[in-house]
Amino acid sequence: MDELLQGLRAAAERTRLRILGLCAHGELTVSDLGEILGQSQPRVSRHLKLLVEAGLLERHQEGSWAYYRLATAGDGAELARMLIDLMPEDDAVLGLDLERLQAVKEAHAVKAAAYFRKHAVDWDRIRALHIDQARVDAAFKRLFRKAPARDLLDIGTGNGHVLQLLGGEVEAAIGVDRSRDMLIVARANIHRAGLKHCQVRQADMMHLPFAAASADAVTFHMVLHYAEDPAGAIAEAARLLRPGGRLILVDFAPHTEEELRRVHAHRWLGFSDDRIETYLADAGLVPGAPEHLKGKPLTVVLWHGTRPANAATETNASAATG
Repeated sequence: MDELLQGLRAAAERTRLRILGLCAHGELTVSDLGEILGQSQPRVSRHLKLLVEAGLLERHQEGSWAYYRLATAGDGAELARMLIDLMPEDDAVLGLDLERLQAVKEAHAVKAAAYFRKHAVDWDRIRALHIDQARVDAAFKRLFRKAPARDLLDIGTGNGHVLQLLGGEVEAAIGVDRSRDMLIVARANIHRAGLKHCQVRQADMMHLPFAAASADAVTFHMVLHYAEDPAGAIAEAARLLRPGGRLILVDFAPHTEEELRRVHAHRWLGFSDDRIETYLADAGLVPGAPEHLKGKPLTVVLWHGTRPANAATETNASAATG
């Protein structure tokens, strides 16, 4: 009873209800929320503190930044979801909040796109600043070969590095990226490599233009740390997997290299095993054992998840309703 009352007291304020509504659409920082709500960061921080203490929100610290999202477990999470369901869809204030949220997300995307345009040609050199690329590539190819795949979708393909690396392992491969500049470089690279069965397309990782259950393998190679919504990106990728298909992710373990966010447009400073495995499981995949490649100062991790072979009926049903 006390926990329920604390949650109700925390939510019983106009701004805090608005914050709950916004956090239902993804993880946000104090700065993001302040911009959307038109309020000072100290004031927003006080509201967030009460919502976290009441168990309605979760706080995730990354370096000097903190991200807030709806609680995923406990009585507070259940109450938060109930309150979200009760919010009127036609409310003018909430509607304006969502418009401003979209503008904030687009601003993040513009920042990343500008970075990609600036660095498209020398992308390989930048990616190798903190890791041994050859070592990562060898582990990536070794993991990919553990299960046969006829076709491959590489999300956030950049300059087509994964297509060049794995193109010889599959009958067909598609790389997608939002950046036209990156795709120009990728097309040149796969043409130079003679990979006639590979192609690239412009697409958003959150809205991939492919049918459900249409791929044997989907990959994210050093891409997820740019995603506005990593869980949503993984769920969208998992939608495309056939029964028995695999999703392979390569990215950084949690770190504190703020320069990657400040200078190189990273949205997230790495991911923990628990976080990625939760995303995979929530997307209907069975997580496999991760592989850690320790470097200085960063560690690269290879995660993978498999669509259960008996998921055919469930996948077909999703495709039919999608």
